[in-house]
Amino acid sequence: MRILAVSDIESKSLYDFFSPEKVEGVELIIGCGDLREEYLEFLVTMMNVPLLYIHGNHDDHFKREPEGCVCIDDKFYEYKGIRFVGLGGSFRYRDGKYMYTEGEMKRRIFKLMPKLLFHKGFDVLVTHCPARHLNDFDTITHRGFDCFNRLLEKYKPKLFMHGHIHRNYGARIPQKSDHNGTLVINASDYCIFDIDI
Repeated sequence: MRILAVSDIESKSLYDFFSPEKVEGVELIIGCGDLREEYLEFLVTMMNVPLLYIHGNHDDHFKREPEGCVCIDDKFYEYKGIRFVGLGGSFRYRDGKYMYTEGEMKRRIFKLMPKLLFHKGFDVLVTHCPARHLNDFDTITHRGFDCFNRLLEKYKPKLFMHGHIHRNYGARIPQKSDHNGTLVINASDYCIFDIDI
């Protein structure tokens, strides 16, 4: 399956200079947070493929949920036999609707456990914030969650997508990497990739 992952930065290439050739073959769009409703609606309209999304730490500006898109935040969601888990938001560094402590994120995961047990795990983890020590920083604003590491270790999904860490923050921030057999995608701006699930 060819996937377009987007997060944090509205790509001029996709928005201002959209052409079907740039996204040829894409079957699914995943939004990893901090994008305006209008941008997500534009992508789903122009590409005419499903768009699944979670919220970023700055998404408390949403006046409404984007039309034609499916929010998978705090959900187990299945699409074409692929099992998704969505956990939006970032580490709490100030008051905000989509900011969480480590304990709060653990409780969100705990609420999903019955579905994960029933479905024998999941294939794709979609978050806004990265996992701790996996594309994150030590600063509280860009720190990852330890509990995401436990999810990755226990269920070994094929794919982990996150945003929040803009790749222009440093030269060594990868867009794609491997973590114990899980493909990790930093969706900041956008990334098109193929995966066999």
